[in-house]
Amino acid sequence: MTTCKPVNTPVSPSKLVIQPDHPFSDPTRFRQIMGALQYLTFTRPDICFAVNRFCRYMHAPTDSHWVAVKRILRYLKGTESYGFHITRGTSFSLHGFTDADWAGSIDDRKSTGGYLVFFGQTLISWKSGKQHTVARSSTEAEYKALADGTAEVIWLQYLLTDLQVPSVSAPTIWCDNLGATYLSANPIFHAHTKHVEVDYHFVRDRVAKKEIQIRFIPSREQLADVFTKPLSTASFTAFRFKLRLDPPPSA
Repeated sequence: MTTCKPVNTPVSPSKLVIQPDHPFSDPTRFRQIMGALQYLTFTRPDICFAVNRFCRYMHAPTDSHWVAVKRILRYLKGTESYGFHITRGTSFSLHGFTDADWAGSIDDRKSTGGYLVFFGQTLISWKSGKQHTVARSSTEAEYKALADGTAEVIWLQYLLTDLQVPSVSAPTIWCDNLGATYLSANPIFHAHTKHVEVDYHFVRDRVAKKEIQIRFIPSREQLADVFTKPLSTASFTAFRFKLRLDPPPSA
């Protein structure tokens, strides 16, 4: 792949439809490359969704899966100078973004959730993964992602407290689903969403205790989109820039 033709995104914007296909001839090679790519996600969150998506097929990869994985390598070939930027700043605030792609998996209709957390202007934590249960509504899928993001923010807040880093205000989590946003603060909505797992309601308790703030953000500004679904080249490039993954001007 050293002389391959680069592409602009690590995964095709179209959904991967599972069709009858031939098993890949060398599944061990497939697993080795996916294992290496998992390590790379520690410093390249822009491939986190793509890697997580195709790690699901390591038990029985097909030729179409191999083609998709080679696309990730082609994307990396064109972005070798890109890296993870950590900058010094004066802000000690935490803020995060959460999102979910409701029933996005063609295999089992489970949703893919994701979150990212900033410390000041620096991205310090992120995750992309398929949710364990099938969500019966987009609000439920978004609320589960919101719960995961809240747990991560609360843990980071405790860590910063142990490190004696002052907290100026309650962390803010941005969500692009109005139903999930209202659900985190208004108990009246719970009567209409009893199918949502009870253990996720701890988000509302954190909001009531003023430990976090949940705010709505339009989908076009939802940075966590890059961790939950395939995006067009324009959207992916714009989000990657906001995540501060582009190379410096001198590169």
